[in-house]
Amino acid sequence: MPLRIVQSKQNGRLKELRSALAHPGRDERGLAGIEGPNLIEEAVRAGLRMPTVFWSLETQDRLETLALPAETEVLLVPRDLLASVLATETPQPVAAFIEPPEWTWDHILGGHSDTAPLIVVLAGLQDPGNLGTIVRSAEAFGATGVICLPGTVSAWNPKAVRASAGSLFRVPMLVASAEETFERLLEAGVRVFATALLAGKAVNDADLAASVALIIGNEGNGVPADIAAQASGSLTIPCPGPVESLNAAVAASVLLYEASRQRALQGGQHRPPKRGWR
Repeated sequence: MPLRIVQSKQNGRLKELRSALAHPGRDERGLAGIEGPNLIEEAVRAGLRMPTVFWSLETQDRLETLALPAETEVLLVPRDLLASVLATETPQPVAAFIEPPEWTWDHILGGHSDTAPLIVVLAGLQDPGNLGTIVRSAEAFGATGVICLPGTVSAWNPKAVRASAGSLFRVPMLVASAEETFERLLEAGVRVFATALLAGKAVNDADLAASVALIIGNEGNGVPADIAAQASGSLTIPCPGPVESLNAAVAASVLLYEASRQRALQGGQHRPPKRGWR
């Protein structure tokens, strides 16, 4: 594990880290930036390649607590200098570049599992905290993957990564157009439900043990009309209390829980034959 001390804010790697965190998404090398020892531990456990770790020079002795890969380069940076680069208001003295996992439609559609696909489709979701929470709930309730349609915030936004608590490293995720998404889902026999504030079928009355995809829309405007029009139905979460709507992440979590509950009652749902739905 090569170690190098960095003292200048003009260091190339520090500039790359600052850019990756401020403008999330993969950099030119196909890498993403993450912050904090817990996320780094989760990335190590997930087996992700981690070419560079940035560690506070003042806490160098704690490096041994992380089982970093032998080939990982460690840059020791003065705490104040490292803090000036990181995105959080009260940053922890460690960050890293990771190589995000490569997922395919086969992963999303549950090709590596005998259970029916359970997919979350994010249509214009803007709050990174909501995205990260949804990914965490997706893992908790056994979803096979998440699809981000154009206009959705980057999953590698630092707030999204933190909110996912490491689930982002394990849950299959793709960025795809609406056209490709509906084409793939139709071919795989996945029924698509849009979420609706009113007039949809009550979620507890819908068959979510079958192959389903759940569309979660923008926090303010919901699912775009052109996207909802391509779904085979809409779902509403009955709320007896005097609340107009649920937070997007809460709504997604409720839907995923209900799908998980139905599948558990059936003892697990085996993959049905492929067929088209409309």
